[in-house]
Amino acid sequence: MTNHDTILHYQQVRKTSEQICHFLKREDYVIQPVEDVSPPKWHLGHTTWFFETFLLKPYSTDYKEFDPTYNYVFNSYYESIGARVIRTDRGNLSRPTVEDIYRYRLYVDEAMMRFMRNNDPFTWIFDLIILGINHEQQHQELLYTDIKYILGHNPLFPAYRVDYPLNIPTQDPREEMILVKEGIYEIGYQGNGFCWDNELARHKVYLAAFEISDTLVTNGEYLEFMEDGGYHTFSHWHAEGWDWVKKQQINAPLYWHWVDAQWMNYTFRGLEPVRKEEAVCHISYFEAYAFAAWKGMRLPTEFEWEVASPQFDWGLRWEWTESAYLPYPHYSKASGALGEYNGKFMVNQHVLRGASEVTPVGHSRNTYRNFFQTNLRWQFTGIRLAR
Repeated sequence: MTNHDTILHYQQVRKTSEQICHFLKREDYVIQPVEDVSPPKWHLGHTTWFFETFLLKPYSTDYKEFDPTYNYVFNSYYESIGARVIRTDRGNLSRPTVEDIYRYRLYVDEAMMRFMRNNDPFTWIFDLIILGINHEQQHQELLYTDIKYILGHNPLFPAYRVDYPLNIPTQDPREEMILVKEGIYEIGYQGNGFCWDNELARHKVYLAAFEISDTLVTNGEYLEFMEDGGYHTFSHWHAEGWDWVKKQQINAPLYWHWVDAQWMNYTFRGLEPVRKEEAVCHISYFEAYAFAAWKGMRLPTEFEWEVASPQFDWGLRWEWTESAYLPYPHYSKASGALGEYNGKFMVNQHVLRGASEVTPVGHSRNTYRNFFQTNLRWQFTGIRLAR
């Protein structure tokens, strides 16, 4: 990638983040309903802080920091970078204002333009810039998920966009199972493009023969599980999942509401009737496991998913796997603060594979390893079955 190409890529990604927020009201930028959701303005500030902290401050000799307090405000979890506002307090940040943060973005973008034009595109500096771009793309997906949670928990269920495109492919009800033969397969990223460190190093795994569905589980299929007492039958659930269902009083996917004797679903267009033919979404690992058990099937491992993925369409939902999030053999964590990006989260989480309807274009590949705690549902997660 040339210097010019990287600059254009940087500009496009930075613009996209602001376009996502274009449909918000100023009040929407500050809300934090739960710990896992960050206010939209925090995402805009944090992604800017990333470029300022990891590129401009250490490597641009003439750069003057925009505001010294912003390191405390927009540091997410980097222990080696210093103190930070705790995650649960991000919604208390009425200052800096939304206008301040947009000025911050403009200031850093102008400095980044000068910085990129003055550096050789074939140095490690540009590898770090590409990392920052991919980091912002991750936060663009989080922006969508957090905006949906913020508006979807407003008692009025306001639309994010009444004209939000309904371009989500429906699932073919004629489910077929793809047979994958027993064998030794290679897993992990291979190529010269960008990937995260948790996709490395490529290695061999042995897989017994298995079958995997060529489609995702639909809302209609999930309704059958619910109507058959799926949320009230403990034998389908892990013990921890059953405790979660009872304590949280879970009886449907996130954003589903029983209104006037029918199931309604909060979408970016507002509250709408559940479409049975669409892939079920916003499902926890606990629910995915329970549904698979009810069907007499299971979830695929992340290795089975990766090996089979060229044979089915993926990218509509982040798909839960039966794999714990662990390092690959010979995994090497980067030194310094950037080494905190993935490695320290490799405990008590499950792997999701694929992508979702809000994943930025060009930001998905079949070796991508997403990961979340087993009870979380605010991401665009779904279910693919195996046996």
